[in-house]
Amino acid sequence: MQMRKFGIQVISRAAAILRVCGASNAGLSLGEIAADLALPRSTVQRIVNALVTEGLLQTNGTHHSIRIGLGLHAIALAQRIDVVEIAHPYLKELSHSTGETVDLAELRGDHLVFVDQVSGSHRLRTISSVGEIFPLHNTANGKAALAFMTDDDVAARLRSSIQIEPSNLSLLLNEIQLARRVGFAEDNDEHMEGISAIGAAFQIRTGNIFSISIPLPSVRFQSKKQQLAEMLLLFRSRIEEALDTPAS
Repeated sequence: MQMRKFGIQVISRAAAILRVCGASNAGLSLGEIAADLALPRSTVQRIVNALVTEGLLQTNGTHHSIRIGLGLHAIALAQRIDVVEIAHPYLKELSHSTGETVDLAELRGDHLVFVDQVSGSHRLRTISSVGEIFPLHNTANGKAALAFMTDDDVAARLRSSIQIEPSNLSLLLNEIQLARRVGFAEDNDEHMEGISAIGAAFQIRTGNIFSISIPLPSVRFQSKKQQLAEMLLLFRSRIEEALDTPAS
């Protein structure tokens, strides 16, 4: 029983180290990881060495820049492909039901990457490219993804990627808190003039966060917003059920 408990503790600590390293774009030192997790440096070094051997972490050879390894990226990539394949029919149905373009994006560090899109049927519609990168702070899908984090995590992530004034950060956090309550976020001409959007996010069991968004010309956004919100939340629930993910 004691050995089993020890094994579970090691797995838990390894998972915590992976999460901490995954949240850093620049890489962390052993000391930084140990301080962040309140663990002895020797314990962190032993677990990091094992994770490096398995390809789940990588270093620059001196343990001063520990980051997620290619092995873990390969696992995440395989999971992302599954999400796209499973979600696509629902995105297509949502686009058909609303007549609008529907996007699927994945949170990666301090930005979103579009991984799938179904174009709307309107002649005046929005189009983006799969693989295109979008910011978090002024997009509906970005705000929806940020709603899965604590306010402190949001502030830390944004400060590392953009210059944001305290007053603007306060306003953004208010929007994110609202998104947590209602289940979706909005972008009203913020990212691109003339384009507004509504977005809702979900988190899969690996911890990866994805956002579904419906961007459309601002001239018809307000009149359709309530209908789009209801449809978006319905289809997000259906995708979560298909992926067997925890409820948002």
